[in-house]
Amino acid sequence: MRKLWILGLLLSHVAVAQDYKPEDTEVWEPEPKVITGVKGGQVPSDAIVLFDGSDFDAWRKAEAKEPIAWDLIDGRMQVAAGTGAIMTNQNFGSIQLHVEWKAPAVVKGDGQGRGNSGIFLQSRYEVQVLDSYDNRTYSNGQAASIYKQYAPLVNVMNPPTEWQSYDIIFTAPEFDDKGDLLSPAYVTVLHNGVLVQNHVEIKGSTEYIGPPSYQAHGDAPIMLQDHGNPVSFRNIWVREL
Repeated sequence: MRKLWILGLLLSHVAVAQDYKPEDTEVWEPEPKVITGVKGGQVPSDAIVLFDGSDFDAWRKAEAKEPIAWDLIDGRMQVAAGTGAIMTNQNFGSIQLHVEWKAPAVVKGDGQGRGNSGIFLQSRYEVQVLDSYDNRTYSNGQAASIYKQYAPLVNVMNPPTEWQSYDIIFTAPEFDDKGDLLSPAYVTVLHNGVLVQNHVEIKGSTEYIGPPSYQAHGDAPIMLQDHGNPVSFRNIWVREL
């Protein structure tokens, strides 16, 4: 009986296919825009460059309308401990984000006290930055974790003398007119080219203590954290999705 059922199903598909021409399932419009991709260190032609090593023009201090006090050293920005987080001047929704970062070459501390910073999408949802090379801490707090929500699938850390890269695909949450959540945020992360977060559902704003929750918001800046460690960043660009 099962063989007869399968045969009948195949025949029905053939019958349906005979009712179509190849062009009936071709979509020609809209035509995808032509851009240049990532080649030899260049960024995609439709990307917004947030930091190319030359200045802080795309950034401001997170807690006040003041110039940022982070250090600009040999084409990289470095956290100046105690000066506060920085955020982009521009607000963003759903994005593709590329960030390269490096933990301090001189290893100090352990656990969360070693090479700690963070990349906050829409200033709320943290992808953890941490020196997790031979440095055990709680799994949902190590490098490339969605902090206190999801541990990375694997640990792909380079030694602290080498640069790390994050490629992040972020789908922003949606809220209705009353502020109720319609669709949660989702994030995919590649660490040094390896998939470590696979379209995970963000449970709400990042919290150090207690469970996460959502509060309605619109587009918001990308924020880089000052956690007291001289972490460096370079080659930051974003594509709006």
